[in-house]
Amino acid sequence: MNFYGQRVLPAVRKMRDLELLLKSQFQYLVLLDIHISQLMNIVQLARSSQKKMLIHADLIHGLKNDEYAIEFLCQTIKPAGVISTKSAAIATAKKNNVLAIQRHFLLDTTALETTYKLTEKVKPDFIEVLPGVMPHIIAEMKEQLGIPILAGGLIRTVDEVEQALQAGAVAVTTSRRDIWSHY
Repeated sequence: MNFYGQRVLPAVRKMRDLELLLKSQFQYLVLLDIHISQLMNIVQLARSSQKKMLIHADLIHGLKNDEYAIEFLCQTIKPAGVISTKSAAIATAKKNNVLAIQRHFLLDTTALETTYKLTEKVKPDFIEVLPGVMPHIIAEMKEQLGIPILAGGLIRTVDEVEQALQAGAVAVTTSRRDIWSHY
């Protein structure tokens, strides 16, 4: 799966951004920082505009991110995918046949080694690495893991997007409108 050639996955933080993106050519959107009471309406609105939502489960206010929450998301909300830092959440999403994206914060060598171990154990569909401004690490991870990589966090320019993509990321997640408009 390659998001149908979509190289940037816009990350929605505000309703204004969602309204803009519903009119865009982007098919996949990442939903961040949302209150649980708005979730169903937002996903339905996105579907009515032929958009597919990747929901960051860790950032849904009012929802405890555990296996039961992921079951609820997968069976009731029915997103295209679930993003989480939690291995149990990723495993539950996979069991429910929902795209499972495990997010990893690469702070140091220990975090990188832990990412390798967890990825081998959980086998998510994708991993998202943050910060995404580390092309050499993206290239290393792609070679070592063989799992598609998304790059996110601290990517501020089109050049940084291109560097992440050239290093092997299949797409970049970003909330920066100027980058959306470029792609």
